[in-house]
Amino acid sequence: MIDSSARFAKGFLMKLSHSLALFLTILLFAGNLFSEETTPFRHFVSFQFKEGTSDEKKEELVKAFLGLKKEIDVIVDLEWGATDNIEPLNDGFTHSFLVSFRDKAGLATYLPHPAHEAFVAKIKPHLEKVYVFDYTAGK
Repeated sequence: MIDSSARFAKGFLMKLSHSLALFLTILLFAGNLFSEETTPFRHFVSFQFKEGTSDEKKEELVKAFLGLKKEIDVIVDLEWGATDNIEPLNDGFTHSFLVSFRDKAGLATYLPHPAHEAFVAKIKPHLEKVYVFDYTAGK
């Protein structure tokens, strides 16, 4: 037979509410422990090619740069564009790339990666100037 006394009901409700509070607290902390919340990190690169670099060579180099996404697993996203400036403030830079990583550690893996170093060796003879700007993405 079930004890239906007020004392039993009060004790049961207290235990139930404490158990529920404990369960919710564990869920809250477990969510924070296991979530890998990171702030995206961006690597912006812009190229000014040497005079006389052919359009075909530039296209080859763009394809090589874009190919890094398949070779370097820390790259989350990679986009690029050629200048389409309305105002003449690009200072001769014609091609820009935005490489995205989960966090700043991604850049530390990317820079010395053999695929990146091979790309740098391939493009370097064709560059007049390079502009690099790295930043943590803001909201």
